[in-house]
This record gives sequence, structure tokens and C-alpha cells, in this order.
Amino acid sequence: MTKRQAKIAVIGMIGKSVFMEVDQFHKGGETVVAKSCHEDWGGKGFNQAVAAARQGAAVAFLGACAEKDRPSIASDLAGERGLTLRLIGRPVNSALATIITDAEGTTRVTCCAGAELEVADVDAFADEIVAADLLLLSNEVPEEVNLRASEIAAAHGVEIILNPAPARPLPEALKSRVFLFTPNEFETAGLEDAGGEVVTTLGGAGCKIRSTGEVVPPVCCGKVLDTTGAGDTFNGVLAVRIAEGEPIADACRVANAAAGKGVTVRYVLPSIPYREGFTKE
Repeated sequence: MTKRQAKIAVIGMIGKSVFMEVDQFHKGGETVVAKSCHEDWGGKGFNQAVAAARQGAAVAFLGACAEKDRPSIASDLAGERGLTLRLIGRPVNSALATIITDAEGTTRVTCCAGAELEVADVDAFADEIVAADLLLLSNEVPEEVNLRASEIAAAHGVEIILNPAPARPLPEALKSRVFLFTPNEFETAGLEDAGGEVVTTLGGAGCKIRSTGEVVPPVCCGKVLDTTGAGDTFNGVLAVRIAEGEPIADACRVANAAAGKGVTVRYVLPSIPYREGFTKE
């Protein structure tokens, strides 16, 4: 039986990502020569939106970027079916991240904030939130943006998933509106009293569901080449499967499989799998 197409609203960051591959990370003041360099558009919310769209969902993404980058982003992503971009142009540079990956597939990321969303942008995006089955948020946008988005979602019965990365203290008003938190092991502080469910991602060990204590094992799909974006793939896939009505544990298994597939491919956008690429549905 064909599932009803899920509708996902995502608010997050979009910017330029520069990927470099090295044999080993720097030591002290050492200069290391990269074996390769690759540029692409990225950002936690943006990657999650792409992952959700590649699951077959209808996805609306809200993000801010440099005004000069809007045409390029729209052109580069024109082929992503199911993904609608709401890009807010600003007279500043887009965000920038450098991602260095060593021979073991371990990554180190350095980010520089650029164009950011404002509350007024969320109000203009309200119709997309209200029409969605689920709203996916992360901490790469200003706190007031997430607060306003969560207020709109809660007023219309739209469930919220919050990926609390990067970690920061969360206001109680936001915490009380979230249906599901998806921290990694280093982002759980402050969620002990959260009323929503918590699924903690454990990297190569899978993920753990707080309410049941169940550890959902990882799915190994081959040699790990690059772990960058694995968490974003997990969140995007998880959001779609939950919006389609799957129990959290089942949704976690599929999200683990997608992330496991993704880490066998270098860079982020090329690594985010399509639904038909890792399931037998």
C-alpha cells in the first residue's frame, strides 16, 4: 500500500561547505597538505531538508544566505525533487564551514556564522509550518527564530523535532513544545527534565530511545569513508518516517540504515541516500 506523502517544514542554516581530505589531522602548529578539496552547499537544516526530500516527502526549507548566493543555490538544487527552498537574502556573506576528514573517516568541522534568519522570516513562512505534518528544527539559527517557529507549530498541532546541535541551553517554552529531541552523546545536557521523547545518536553504536532504554543498533553498509552529515541524514529520514506514522523504534532503524549508507560516500550531499537506495519497499 502506498504511503501518503509526508509534508515536512525545516528551518535551519545554509552556507558554503569546503571539504578537505587528509591522511591525519594537524599536530600543534603543523601545516598539512590536503589530498583533495570539494565545495558544496551545506548546513545542518539544509542537509536535513535534502535528506527528507530524498525520502519522498514534500519539504519546505527556510534559510538565510548572502543575496548574491541565492541564484547559485537555487540553480544547483533545482534537480532535488520535492524540495522547496525559501531563501532569505542578506547583504552579508553566507555561512561557511570547513570540514577536514582523516584516513579513518573521522571529521573535524570549523564554522563561521554568516547570514541569519529573523523572526519576521518565520512569520512569512507560517503557512508552510501550518501545512506540515512535522517541523524540524536545529540550533544553528537564533533562539528567537526557533521560539517563534515552535509557537506557530504548537498553535496548529504540528509536532516538532529539535536536533539540539550545536548544544546550548534551551528556553523552557521551546522545550515544552518539542515532541522529540535528537541530541548526540555530547548534547544531552539540560534534556533530563524534557517532557518529549529523546533519541540520542551514538555514532557507530546506533541510537538510544530514552523512554524504553532500547539501543537501536547501527547498520553497516561498507567501509566508513566520511561521517560528515550522518546525523543530518538520520534526522531527515527519522522525521519523514515518523510523519508517515511509523513507531519511533522502526523509524530509528530506517534512519540508522540511511546514515550507515551515507558514511560510505565522501562529502555530504552526494552521501545522502534516496529512499530506494537503501530500502526494499
